[in-house]
Amino acid sequence: MEIDLTGKRALVGGASGGIGKGIAMVLASAGAEVYLMARNEEKLKNTVQHLDSTKNQHHGYLVTDFLNSSLHQEKLSAFLAEINIDILVNNTQGPIAGTIETKQAQDYQTAFDLLFQQAVFASQLVLPSMKTKGYGRIINVSSLTVKEPQDALVLSNSMRTALVSWSKSLSKLVAADGITVNSILTGYFNTERLNSLLVSQAEREGLSFESVKERRILSIPAKRLGDPTDYGNLVAFLASPLASYLNGASIPLDGGLSNMVF
Repeated sequence: MEIDLTGKRALVGGASGGIGKGIAMVLASAGAEVYLMARNEEKLKNTVQHLDSTKNQHHGYLVTDFLNSSLHQEKLSAFLAEINIDILVNNTQGPIAGTIETKQAQDYQTAFDLLFQQAVFASQLVLPSMKTKGYGRIINVSSLTVKEPQDALVLSNSMRTALVSWSKSLSKLVAADGITVNSILTGYFNTERLNSLLVSQAEREGLSFESVKERRILSIPAKRLGDPTDYGNLVAFLASPLASYLNGASIPLDGGLSNMVF
C-alpha cells in the first residue's frame, strides 16, 4: 500500500521542530505541498529546505505566534485567502505545565485560546474550500491526557478535551462533504517538549533527568519513545483517500502505553 498525496496541499502547525516537523517531512515525502506555521523563521526556513520536493512541490511557511491570538488570526486569514488547503494539521506548542493549585483563571484563558480557539478558527477557515472540492482532512495533534489526565498538565487536560469533543461534532457535520476530522492522542515522543516536562518532573522529585527519562521509557510497552516520523506516518494515512471512512476518531499513538479499551 502506497500513500500518494500528490496534488494535495497541507498546512501544519508547530512545524519548525518536533512532532510538527516529523509530520511535515512525511507528508512531503508522500507528494504533498506542505506549508509550515511556527514562530521561529530560521527553523522554518531550514525545515522547508529539507522537505522532499521530488514531485515538483513548492513548499512554504508562515511565521506566526499562536500565543498572540489576534495577530495570528489576522495572518492566517490573509494566508488562507491566497492558498486553498486540503489537509489541516492543528498543532501548537503546549501550555506551561502545572497543577490546579498553581494555575489561575488567566492561565486557563490563555490555554483555551492556544489549544482550542486557534484550532477552531483554522478549521473554520479551511472548510469552505474543502467543501467545494469535496475533499478535506482535519487532524488534531492531541494527547493521551484527554483520556488519562495528568495532575501536572491540568491546562492541557482540559483544553485538549474540549477540542476533541468539538471535533467529534464537526466530523458528523462535514462527513457527507468528503471531509474527515480525527484526533491523535499523543503518547511520549522524543521531542524538546517532552524533555522540558521531564526536567520539571525531575526537579519536583529531586531526581536526575536521566533517571526520570529512563523510568518513562520503561513504562512504555514498546520500550522506546516515539519518533516524529512515526507520527507523520499516521497523519499521512489519515490525510489520504485511503482513510475516507475513518472519521470522528480519537486514535492513541503511544507504543501501547494507555490503558484505554475504547
